[in-house]
Amino acid sequence: MAYWNDPRPRQWGLGGPAGPLSIVAAPGRVGTYDAGLRRYMLSIYNYMASGVLLSGIVALLFTRSGYAAQAMTGGPLSWLIILSPLAFVVAMSFGANRMHTATVQALFWGFCIVMGLSLSALLLVFTGASIAAAFFAAAGAFAGLSLVGYTTKKDLSGMGTFLIMGVIGLIVAMLVNMFMQSTSLHLAISFLGVLIFAGLTAYDTQRLKARYGELWHSAFMGKSVVLGALTLYLDLINIFQFLLSFMGQQRD
Repeated sequence: MAYWNDPRPRQWGLGGPAGPLSIVAAPGRVGTYDAGLRRYMLSIYNYMASGVLLSGIVALLFTRSGYAAQAMTGGPLSWLIILSPLAFVVAMSFGANRMHTATVQALFWGFCIVMGLSLSALLLVFTGASIAAAFFAAAGAFAGLSLVGYTTKKDLSGMGTFLIMGVIGLIVAMLVNMFMQSTSLHLAISFLGVLIFAGLTAYDTQRLKARYGELWHSAFMGKSVVLGALTLYLDLINIFQFLLSFMGQQRD
């Protein structure tokens, strides 16, 4: 599971977490704001898509090189590879305010690389066809849910606390199942994981859209794009991993 920490500030700007812009602006200024919002969200999606692509390439190359099979043996190196993305998420989450934008960008690309190393374990366990099917299903669901979050007029901010609590519950359940090794619990965790991160995709998209109003013309805007990409990356990857865990076909 890749959703270790929420890198998002909790403050809300103009109009609350999902409400309309609470200012009276001239038509020209509104048009400028809307164009800037579209560029902002497009930049987030471009960063996220590029990061996912980079992770996929790294995972594929690492697996084909043979090093993944050697590294993912359950020893200290495998745990280092699996947990190393957490260090990047924590650094970006708690240190972004003190970092230059270029540093945050470099950390994001570094995260995508080590995440690719971690995801190579999936290529060793599941068939390529089932991985592709799970990924395209996850990508389609992500696109639809993110569109809902971007376009809906309904305030989704109330979902946030509930969904984060659901993530914590998933982590606890996964830790418990490491000892129980229950197939039924594993399937339940996977099913709930898909639902929770589906909800987070819509919620996070709406939150990022509202965040633009707070950061409009702010020096933090560049960092916000990268952190937003990280957030949506984690949503997509978690949907993919949970889908794969109950629909994927393992190698013989």
